[in-house]
Amino acid sequence: MSEHTDPAAVAREAATALTARLGVGRLDVALVLGSGWSQAAEGLGEVIAECPLGELPGFSAPVVAGHGGVVRALRLPGERVAALFTGRTHFYEGKGAAAVVHGVRTAAAAGATRLVLTNGCGGLDPAWRPGTPVLIADHINLTGATPLHGPTFVDLTDAYSPALRALARGIDPSLDEGVYVQFRGPQYETPAEVRMAGILGGSLVGMSTALECIAAREAGLEVLGISLVTNAAAGMSGEPLSHAEVLEAGRAAVPRLRRLLAGLLEVL
Repeated sequence: MSEHTDPAAVAREAATALTARLGVGRLDVALVLGSGWSQAAEGLGEVIAECPLGELPGFSAPVVAGHGGVVRALRLPGERVAALFTGRTHFYEGKGAAAVVHGVRTAAAAGATRLVLTNGCGGLDPAWRPGTPVLIADHINLTGATPLHGPTFVDLTDAYSPALRALARGIDPSLDEGVYVQFRGPQYETPAEVRMAGILGGSLVGMSTALECIAAREAGLEVLGISLVTNAAAGMSGEPLSHAEVLEAGRAAVPRLRRLLAGLLEVL
């Protein structure tokens, strides 16, 4: 997406194309499925239709293994419709912040009022074993970027909805919560950077989500963020980090994540 393109106009165009391809009038809720989450979304409900993301205006196919690459519409009780985005553009791909948040803006333009952002991340709390989902209570954006332009003063006091976090804990009372720190990537954080994140108040580290949350709040969406701790953050365990470990932790956590997502789709 060019920096000279109007992101809102492209989002409206994509929303029109998306709802037409899915055969629905509007969306009610959207879920962005990050590393380790796509398998958990299989079989969650009646699939109305799906569409490759790369075929929609402003989107490109995901470049990371395990991130899917389609948007799928599910029919919910009360004739509501949920859109599952099995893939996202990451800031480290170099396409700019507008491309990173295009999916969020498209969901909002298609009528969604609630958004669930998920990711796979490193955890700083030793109690969070690989495969543990953690609610995001707040974030720290260390990318040096924002999807906003000009005097767009968006209040992020409750960026991640306390009410939606309470709903999630009603489904899984064991859910803990933490502060997510987004780094630019694509390299994993160094042990020193992880210690810095902890000093700043972070407890989860990764390469997504914060920029999307900012755009979602600008659009008026209510946001629920959930991280899947796929590994101990660098320097916490003494073991090297690998993307294969991220994917394996996601596979092991599928039953718990599926119960959580199914419950959320019922109550959101």
